[in-house]
Amino acid sequence: MQLEKENAIEEMNSLTIREEVEKYLRHWPWFVLGAVISLGIAFLYLRYTTPQYSATTSIMIKDNRKSGISKELEAFKDLGIIGGSSSNNPDNEIEILKSRKILRKAIHELNLTTAYFREGRVKKVEIYKSTVPVEVVFISKNALLKDLGLSFKLYLKSEEKFELKNKEDVVISSHEFGELITNKLGDFKVLKTENFNSNSIGQDIFVDFYNITPLINSYKSRVVITSISKESSILKLSIQDPVKQKAEDFLNELVRQYNISAIDDKNEVSKKTKEFIDKRLTGVFKDLKKIQDKVKSYKAKNNISGLSKEGELALENASLNNEKIIAVKLEVDLAKWIKNHLNEEHLKDEALPQNFGFSNQNISLLIENYNKLINEKNRLRLNAGEKNPKIVQIQTEISSLKNNLKRSVSNLEYALAIKLKQLNKEASIVNAKIASIPDLERGIVDIAREQEIISGLYSYLLKKKEEIAISLAITVPNAKIIDVAYGSNTPVSPKKKIVYLAALLFGLLIPFIVIYFKNLLDTKVHSRKDIEDLTNIPFLGDIPHSETEEKIVITSGSRTATAEAFRLVRTNLDFLLPNLHEENGGQTIFITSTTSGEGKSFVALNLAAAMQLSGKKVLLMGMDLRAPKITTYLGLADRKGVSNYITDISLTLNDLKFTTPEMNGLDIIASGVIPPNPAELLLSKRVNTLFKQVRSEYDYIIVDNAPVGLVTDTLLISENADTFLYIARANYIDKRMLKVAQTLYSENKLKNMALILNDTDMTRSYGYGYGYGYGYGYGNNYIEQVKKPWYKRIFN
Repeated sequence: MQLEKENAIEEMNSLTIREEVEKYLRHWPWFVLGAVISLGIAFLYLRYTTPQYSATTSIMIKDNRKSGISKELEAFKDLGIIGGSSSNNPDNEIEILKSRKILRKAIHELNLTTAYFREGRVKKVEIYKSTVPVEVVFISKNALLKDLGLSFKLYLKSEEKFELKNKEDVVISSHEFGELITNKLGDFKVLKTENFNSNSIGQDIFVDFYNITPLINSYKSRVVITSISKESSILKLSIQDPVKQKAEDFLNELVRQYNISAIDDKNEVSKKTKEFIDKRLTGVFKDLKKIQDKVKSYKAKNNISGLSKEGELALENASLNNEKIIAVKLEVDLAKWIKNHLNEEHLKDEALPQNFGFSNQNISLLIENYNKLINEKNRLRLNAGEKNPKIVQIQTEISSLKNNLKRSVSNLEYALAIKLKQLNKEASIVNAKIASIPDLERGIVDIAREQEIISGLYSYLLKKKEEIAISLAITVPNAKIIDVAYGSNTPVSPKKKIVYLAALLFGLLIPFIVIYFKNLLDTKVHSRKDIEDLTNIPFLGDIPHSETEEKIVITSGSRTATAEAFRLVRTNLDFLLPNLHEENGGQTIFITSTTSGEGKSFVALNLAAAMQLSGKKVLLMGMDLRAPKITTYLGLADRKGVSNYITDISLTLNDLKFTTPEMNGLDIIASGVIPPNPAELLLSKRVNTLFKQVRSEYDYIIVDNAPVGLVTDTLLISENADTFLYIARANYIDKRMLKVAQTLYSENKLKNMALILNDTDMTRSYGYGYGYGYGYGYGNNYIEQVKKPWYKRIFN
């Protein structure tokens, strides 16, 4: 038992999946059409879209704790000109590489504001360097050209001449190559390049001049810079461009300009220090020259060639003291200079002289950190505004560091003043010893001591200048090129396979979505399953859609699916009325529906014809007094019928009956004249009399009634029915309207009720043996099919 239950559930799941799949498979022509259209659009897109090529280069950021590259400068560490540790942040360097300043320099260096094109088979194609036959060289540009950007055309007429054309291909002027041209664009020349040859003659070369601002924005958005990992200082740069060589050149130039900018930043401190030293050397050199001349003059005047041992000893002691005084005075001068520099508002973003050996190591460290912050701020400003959070943070640090530096320098000046005072006391002792030397020798000692001071200071400054020169000479680029820019010959965009695949999926997805939402929002009855899910009314059969314009689809020789459906309904009626031949009189079959337009008159007419073909005596009676259709379907004029019989007692049944050549042997009674009060008219006793009479004369009476969902006419005469055939039209009636039929069936208001589904779609599968099942067992040629046009057969 359990096994049977599991098999039933599995079969039901399989049926449900199959039904869902068939909802979409039956619309396969739309999927094919969608795929064809999408693939066609994809083909046109690929045909007219300019392919993009990608170029890539790799660099390693030097002087970074992650890279360890600064070790190559350790040979100069003892000179005190190399910073102890550098900390270039790869994330910051990425922003600097993409800064507008660096991009602008690279664009100007490669002259990318000028582009050349030639006419292709479909569109203009950009040419670059090795494929450009001519070059436009501007002596001066018009401001309009700089701000807006313009374009014109060059027609290469011959090896010596060319024509200048506008966008409308109108010749503006004719010139020779190398001739100076002056017009609204400015002053320029058109020169032949080494690529000019005989094939170039007769070509049109389009020249476009771009505005620098949008061009920078374009490159900024296209350049992609990424770090290969969090722990690495290696950066990968890439860009896409229609010209592979241009993309390669741009990346190489971008790295070169970045290195130039980085070197300039690194040399800023050294240049500032050199500037200070040069100023001091100029003054010290003048003082040294004067003292040397004074020594020479004194010796010559007093005929002194040297000093006594006592004088040399005194001079030696004085020299030692003088060296200390020189160092202190130099430190005092530097401290004053730094203090003045910090107080100058217009110098707030300039570096300070460094590596002068302050006695206070804390000041040297503060200056080093100050210069680093100034350098980082200046570099970040290339790509960010003053209100950038990072710059604001750095500026806060600079302000705090500047205040600390000012206090430290002030404290240093005070300490140096005390130290200088002490040295001067020691100098007084030395001077006292010198005073004991004879006057003539004492004079030369005083002069020599002054010379020693100035000479030592001059030597010290020269040494520092040489150290700075070495520092400037050994400054290395900030980025080491690992791989020069390289581009693939295969375009990266658009990718044909991906475009075609996406187009195919899109072409299939659109019909799928449309069908899905159509089914989701669809509330119409389509199949027998819909009826059985919503009602428990016995199902008699379904009638497929008739492809002919004829109203009578069943004849003795008809083999269409619709005709076979009526034969099947006729057979099922035998099971619905099993005691037909045992009762007295004929059986009345009432046909009704929920609303008008569901085909009840069509079913009544053809069911009557099917009954008549079985050899039975059949009467078709029209009881829809409000909207009679039988005579209209038969193409006959209105005639006397039921309404006339009820109102005119002189009329007999024979006065009402008539037949047609199409259905010879089938008697028909029309509805008659439309009365003003059909409901009241049907309450007449003449109605019952009519039914008694026709029952006695016919085997079957097929009655076409009014819709029960709109009027009460059918319910008024329902006692005369032996069975009710309730018509529901597929793809027409709303599922919610089936509640009317279910209520009538549940309350037993319509006797012996069964339901027929009319106008079903033969392309659908309705399950339970219906749909394409008509004619099963008769062979493929048994059921006649109406030939439709090819487009209707495909997109039905």
